[in-house]
Amino acid sequence: MKTKKEMVIEVLRKNPMGPTIVEISKILNISRNTVAVVLAELKGEGVITIREVGKAKLHYWKEDK
Repeated sequence: MKTKKEMVIEVLRKNPMGPTIVEISKILNISRNTVAVVLAELKGEGVITIREVGKAKLHYWKEDK
């Protein structure tokens, strides 16, 4: 079984338009707080970028090199 982190990474890779925390939460049926924690971890690892559009934050997977 995949970890929540692996599931979030998969969603980010499949959604290049930059999903929000709420969108990721709905896709995976896990809490927004859990998604936020995973995204903060991924940001710290430098593997995602975040773009703010108004109040929304869009999350993008950095291309594999």
